[in-house]
Amino acid sequence: QVQSVESGGGSVQSGGSLRLSCAASGYTYNQYCMGWFRQGLGKEREWVAYVNNPGNTNYADSVKGRFTASRDNAKNTLYLQMDSLKPEDTAMYYCARSSYTSCPTSSIYYKYWGQGTQVTVSS
Repeated sequence: QVQSVESGGGSVQSGGSLRLSCAASGYTYNQYCMGWFRQGLGKEREWVAYVNNPGNTNYADSVKGRFTASRDNAKNTLYLQMDSLKPEDTAMYYCARSSYTSCPTSSIYYKYWGQGTQVTVSS
């Protein structure tokens, strides 16, 4: 079965931390860029971060310096460490695989989306 399964979301207070995981199964993982996206209530889905195969990362300006993306190819798992969380980080968080070995920031170039994991940050 082809799927991405996100976990690790929850409710935290402003300034807190969470670590999200994304387990990939049923598709080729290692060669491709993996991305994290989020969608707040009533908002468009937005790119958060990506990790390419060597482990190089890039982040949206809104999370730069607070979030750290990583991957464990042996476990087919992607991670997102989120520190110094803010109420505006509240959203459903998704992982997906790029359709290419490159790392676009538009969601239209990603597939194998999971169901998401909810992150809620209270002030």
